[in-house]
Amino acid sequence: MIGLIIFLIFFNNVSLVNFGGLTMGTSYSVTISGNFSRSEIAPVKNKVAEALRRFDQELFSTYALNSELAQFNRMAVGEPLIVSPEQLEVLSLAQKIFIETDGAFDITVGPLVRLWGFGPEPRLKDFVPTSSEIGVSMERLGIENLVIDPSLSIISKTKNIELDVSGIAKGYAVDKISELLFDNGYENHFVEIGGELKMRGYKAGEVSWAPALETPVSSKSEVYAVLDSLGHTIAVAGSGDYRNFFEKNGIRYSHEIDPRNGRPVSHGLAAVYVINEMASVADALATAYLVMGLEAATEHANASNIASYFISHDKAENKFYQTHTSQFEEYLLN
Repeated sequence: MIGLIIFLIFFNNVSLVNFGGLTMGTSYSVTISGNFSRSEIAPVKNKVAEALRRFDQELFSTYALNSELAQFNRMAVGEPLIVSPEQLEVLSLAQKIFIETDGAFDITVGPLVRLWGFGPEPRLKDFVPTSSEIGVSMERLGIENLVIDPSLSIISKTKNIELDVSGIAKGYAVDKISELLFDNGYENHFVEIGGELKMRGYKAGEVSWAPALETPVSSKSEVYAVLDSLGHTIAVAGSGDYRNFFEKNGIRYSHEIDPRNGRPVSHGLAAVYVINEMASVADALATAYLVMGLEAATEHANASNIASYFISHDKAENKFYQTHTSQFEEYLLN
């Protein structure tokens, strides 16, 4: 998922300490509110860096050969792998959201992503796969073929699937870093990894955190709407189809692949933002909703009481319009 949040963190007359770096193929940023010196912050800064290194290199990376996920993807059908509690938590949540979204969120979609040229390999110019090629790739999909035994901390597979948790792992890491900060006494903070956010408490003077939603255009970043955290503990995640795509014969092919039919989404929904207590849930649902399209996503969000914001593109008039659920309303600044 691409980062779709613009950060409005104002430093005027406010005591804030910020640090960050690189992780999970993207960047991260942590902002702590309070009268803390950088030397005071140093121990928790190191803890954050180590936690993120572990999440990336040891657990969730598909590139680090010795990560749990990379090992699993190389293993034979039926072969068991003992994994960490964090891996079990992420995979179990991914299965749950797969079921709740009728398969719109599927962490086994990797073969299709690569087939359409959106994987790590260079894309063949103007390549559009045939129906036969799509069918072959879809034979390798299906999170229902992932077997999780939490009592033994073991996972295995009943078909030659491979897992890619990039649509949920950054959100999960945001949750864990927020917990780490809170447990170390830093209650008022703002965490961001690759555009997935979580914020707790306030800046000094009970000033709310105020992230902004980005206009879904492929050019420079522009503010579409601004949020007010209200001092709540909330996470915000976004997903959009407007930065990673290709065109052939006048047809636009998005990087968002629908695992249910093997093809890029073609509806008018350009961007989705989800607010939840858990960044992992917001992360996964934002991806699922973009795949589902406006009508189905709105129906799911309303039925599940999910705070969601949808930006659609009217191609005929070349204009954007927004809709949102009632749960999202309280966080919008007028």
